[in-house]
Amino acid sequence: MSKRSTSKVYGTDIERLRNMTDDEIDFSDIPRTTPEMWARGVVRKGFKVIPKKRQLTLRLDEEIVDFFKNDGDGYQTRINALLRSYVEARKAV
Repeated sequence: MSKRSTSKVYGTDIERLRNMTDDEIDFSDIPRTTPEMWARGVVRKGFKVIPKKRQLTLRLDEEIVDFFKNDGDGYQTRINALLRSYVEARKAV
């Protein structure tokens, strides 16, 4: 087994960046914001927490997988949504 370091050296002068003042930072590639942009902003409170997902291996009939895959990308999300609706319906009983 190799004992090579897996850390990459990037050559960025971190210390120089830390010591820069705001006036020394080049913002020319960042578009300026206008009051109109901020006026259209929306403050959102009380975000619904997205539940964590757990990776697992699940064996499904080939026909089932093909059915969901035929609708294109996002088939795993659609399967998850279907299972979620089933769980919610069972909880309501």
